[in-house]
Amino acid sequence: MKIQLRRLNQAFHMQAANEDGRTVDMDASPAIGGENLGFRPMQMLLAGLGGCSTIDIITILKKQRQPLEDIRVIVDGEREPNVEPSLFREIHVHFTLKGKLDEDKVQKAVDLSMEKYCSVAKTLEKTANITYSFSIEE
Repeated sequence: MKIQLRRLNQAFHMQAANEDGRTVDMDASPAIGGENLGFRPMQMLLAGLGGCSTIDIITILKKQRQPLEDIRVIVDGEREPNVEPSLFREIHVHFTLKGKLDEDKVQKAVDLSMEKYCSVAKTLEKTANITYSFSIEE
């Protein structure tokens, strides 16, 4: 796996590209001279956690033959205040799933993702307390 970054302006705006040519913009906060032209690097970590776990959950629910219509995720992270580096200390992930889903099967899928399969969660849990919840909408 390889990611290439290139600077796009004289401040902190960058573009990251993967091996397939897909890109994402990153920037710093205005407080340190950024221009809010992309995700901040720590936001990318939270987005990675949400994306990784969502992929797992969709895959598991498909195997369980659950009729998932939609899934939305909110990832809320709290960093250590007034220290450098400022690591995440608390992260909460909430999944909102839509469909006529069996609650026990959803619970199993979410648990498996967050506790076993999601590589991003397993990486972040070394420094952060990660909690999670879900709700089902029909």
